[in-house]
Amino acid sequence: MYTSFIFDIDGTLINTEQAILESLQQMLKANYDREMTPHDLTFVLGIPGAVSLRKLGIEEHDIDHAIHCWDEHMKEYQSAIHVFDGIQQLLIGLRNPSIMTGVVTSKTKEQFHNEFVPFGLAQDLQYVVCADDTKLHKPNPEPMLKFLELSGAQTSSSLYIGDSIYDFECARSAGVDFGLALWGCKQPDAIPAKYKFEHPKDILNLLNLG
Repeated sequence: MYTSFIFDIDGTLINTEQAILESLQQMLKANYDREMTPHDLTFVLGIPGAVSLRKLGIEEHDIDHAIHCWDEHMKEYQSAIHVFDGIQQLLIGLRNPSIMTGVVTSKTKEQFHNEFVPFGLAQDLQYVVCADDTKLHKPNPEPMLKFLELSGAQTSSSLYIGDSIYDFECARSAGVDFGLALWGCKQPDAIPAKYKFEHPKDILNLLNLG
C-alpha cells in the first residue's frame, strides 16, 4: 500500500499551460524580438524555467533577467490558471495520519509561493521540493531523492503523480512508482506509467490496495 503521495504541480494539480506558454511567448517577443507560437514552446512544460530558456538559446548571463520578465508576464495570466476538477477532493481524501503528501516541482520557491500557494492547496502538502532545492532537475532523479531524504518516505511505498515524461523519468530513476495524470497529459501513449488516472478521484482507489 502506498503511504506517500507526491505530486507535480503544473499540469497535475493546477492548469497553467496557457499562462506559461503565452507569457513566455510575450517575453520572447518583448525582450528578444522573437516570434514563436505557443505550440512551438510546448517543450518547456515540466522543466524549470532556466532550463527552458537555455534550450531557447538565451545566454547564461541573461537567464535571471529573462526569468524575472517571464514571471512578470505570468502575473497577467493569473485568471487563466485554475485548479483541476477533483484535486481539492483528492487532497481532502488523503488527509489521514498514516498518509504523507508532498510536491516535487520544477517551480522555484518564489514561483511556488506566487503561483500555487494562493489556491489554498499547499496546506495539504506536507513536504515541498522546488527547483532551487537541488542542483539537478527533472528528469534527473535528484529532486525525488531530495524529497525522500527530507520526508523520510520509502521508495517502495511512494507514488509520484505527474503529467510529463520528465516526471516519469525522475520517478523511475529514483525507484519510485509513477502515476500519470491524464487530465493534464498531452502524450499519454508515450509514457509507460504504472498507473494512468482518468480523474483525480481514481487515485483514492489505491488506498484500498493491500
